[in-house]
Amino acid sequence: MNITIEMIQMMLVAISIAAAASLLGSFAILKRMALVGDALSHVALPGLALALIFNFSPFLGAMVFLIAATLGIWFLEYQSRLPIETIVGVFFAASLALGTLITPNHELLEALLGNITNLSQNEALASIILSLFLIVLLIMFRKKLALNMVSQEMAQSIGIKNKRLELIYLLIFALAVALGIKFVGALLMGSLVIIPAASAKNIAKSLRSFMSISVIFGVFSSALGVYVSYLYNLPPGPIFILISTAIFIISLIARKFK
Repeated sequence: MNITIEMIQMMLVAISIAAAASLLGSFAILKRMALVGDALSHVALPGLALALIFNFSPFLGAMVFLIAATLGIWFLEYQSRLPIETIVGVFFAASLALGTLITPNHELLEALLGNITNLSQNEALASIILSLFLIVLLIMFRKKLALNMVSQEMAQSIGIKNKRLELIYLLIFALAVALGIKFVGALLMGSLVIIPAASAKNIAKSLRSFMSISVIFGVFSSALGVYVSYLYNLPPGPIFILISTAIFIISLIARKFK
């Protein structure tokens, strides 16, 4: 198969998004928020629907709803003292119902499963830049996030502001979800965050190796997924998930023997 500029663009976008999402996933697993990414992806669905109806950028539509939901989740977490999973679940159900109701029927499948084949060059460049920005943020805050996940009291004792750090983390999550929805869609976004990180956790021996292996698995799965999808004219998102799942199964077997 001849390698085209379109394929290179798709692969660069997919690799950058997968690298950022996989790195985020390592923290999500440590924080026991594996299902939050999946729930937040559905929160973006009404924004996607409005973008499709009024013909503006789906990323902007998703991002507006995600930021609003993130601020609401963060506020209610400290005001109600409910577990964050409970609050996210409420937003998830309401957003999924609203998004399904107003999304045009002929656009619903793309919103749920994603499609990066029709990204413009500007959208592709923006996705790559924002993904790199997200990676830099996670690397900058990795020690604070890790300590916060181990013990909030210990983190607070050395001057870490836990509430502000939680907000930053949720906003990073929102940005990752908004970027990934175009790749794998609202239905599969949680898997983009979680599966490479879950595979890495099976074989990693330290936090650094956990993060690194998670990114490697995400990048490999996304690159191979785009190649296979381009070769056989299939949607890249589901192919990525299937490849990631195969790697997860192999990592389970490797862990068993280790």
